[in-house]
Amino acid sequence: MGRNLGQTKLRKRRRRENPMREFDRLPPILRSWVSQAALPWRPRSVLRAYNTALAKTGDQSCALEELRRLEAVQLAKDTQIETAV
Repeated sequence: MGRNLGQTKLRKRRRRENPMREFDRLPPILRSWVSQAALPWRPRSVLRAYNTALAKTGDQSCALEELRRLEAVQLAKDTQIETAV
Protein backbone atom coordinates (compact mmCIF):
# COMPACT_ATOMS: atom_id res chain seq x y z
CA MET A 1 0.00 0.00 0.00
CA GLY A 2 1.11 3.59 -0.45
CA ARG A 3 2.30 3.33 -4.02
CA ASN A 4 -0.55 5.23 -5.65
CA LEU A 5 -0.02 8.52 -3.83
CA GLY A 6 1.87 10.43 -6.49
CA GLN A 7 4.42 13.10 -5.60
CA THR A 8 2.28 14.92 -3.08
CA LYS A 9 3.67 16.85 -0.13
CA LEU A 10 0.34 16.60 1.68
CA ARG A 11 0.27 14.69 4.91
CA LYS A 12 -1.03 11.17 4.55
CA ARG A 13 -3.62 9.92 7.02
CA ARG A 14 -5.11 6.51 7.55
CA ARG A 15 -8.83 6.43 8.14
CA ARG A 16 -9.90 4.86 11.41
CA GLU A 17 -13.46 4.22 10.30
CA ASN A 18 -14.79 2.18 7.44
CA PRO A 19 -16.22 4.71 4.92
CA MET A 20 -19.01 2.36 3.87
CA ARG A 21 -20.04 1.78 7.47
CA GLU A 22 -20.12 5.56 8.03
CA PHE A 23 -22.27 5.95 4.91
CA ASP A 24 -24.64 3.21 6.08
CA ARG A 25 -25.09 4.99 9.42
CA LEU A 26 -26.38 8.16 7.73
CA PRO A 27 -30.12 8.80 7.89
CA PRO A 28 -31.92 7.66 4.70
CA ILE A 29 -32.59 11.25 3.62
CA LEU A 30 -28.85 12.02 3.68
CA ARG A 31 -27.84 8.76 1.99
CA SER A 32 -30.19 9.67 -0.84
CA TRP A 33 -28.82 13.22 -1.05
CA VAL A 34 -25.16 12.12 -1.02
CA SER A 35 -25.78 9.52 -3.72
CA GLN A 36 -26.99 12.30 -6.05
CA ALA A 37 -24.51 15.00 -5.01
CA ALA A 38 -22.19 16.49 -7.61
CA LEU A 39 -19.18 16.39 -5.26
CA PRO A 40 -17.83 13.52 -3.16
CA TRP A 41 -18.86 14.25 0.43
CA ARG A 42 -17.43 12.42 3.41
CA PRO A 43 -20.29 10.99 5.48
CA ARG A 44 -19.04 12.78 8.60
CA SER A 45 -18.88 16.13 6.76
CA VAL A 46 -22.36 15.88 5.29
CA LEU A 47 -23.82 14.83 8.64
CA ARG A 48 -22.14 17.75 10.41
CA ALA A 49 -23.33 20.29 7.82
CA TYR A 50 -26.84 18.84 7.84
CA ASN A 51 -27.10 18.85 11.65
CA THR A 52 -25.88 22.45 11.79
CA ALA A 53 -28.42 23.55 9.18
CA LEU A 54 -31.18 21.54 10.84
CA ALA A 55 -30.42 23.14 14.21
CA LYS A 56 -30.66 26.61 12.65
CA THR A 57 -33.80 26.04 10.58
CA GLY A 58 -35.63 23.18 12.28
CA ASP A 59 -36.78 21.97 8.86
CA GLN A 60 -35.37 19.03 6.88
CA SER A 61 -36.04 20.55 3.47
CA CYS A 62 -34.33 23.81 4.46
CA ALA A 63 -31.36 21.84 5.78
CA LEU A 64 -31.07 19.97 2.48
CA GLU A 65 -31.29 23.27 0.62
CA GLU A 66 -28.36 24.51 2.72
CA LEU A 67 -26.36 21.43 1.66
CA ARG A 68 -27.15 22.27 -1.97
CA ARG A 69 -26.00 25.85 -1.38
CA LEU A 70 -22.74 24.70 0.22
CA GLU A 71 -22.11 22.37 -2.70
CA ALA A 72 -22.81 25.15 -5.21
CA VAL A 73 -20.26 27.38 -3.45
CA GLN A 74 -17.62 24.64 -3.71
CA LEU A 75 -18.45 24.03 -7.38
CA ALA A 76 -18.12 27.76 -8.09
CA LYS A 77 -14.70 27.82 -6.41
CA ASP A 78 -13.59 24.86 -8.52
CA THR A 79 -14.79 26.57 -11.70
CA GLN A 80 -12.87 29.75 -10.82
CA ILE A 81 -9.70 27.77 -10.24
CA GLU A 82 -10.04 25.92 -13.56
CA THR A 83 -10.61 29.11 -15.57
CA ALA A 84 -7.67 30.86 -13.89
CA VAL A 85 -5.21 28.14 -14.91
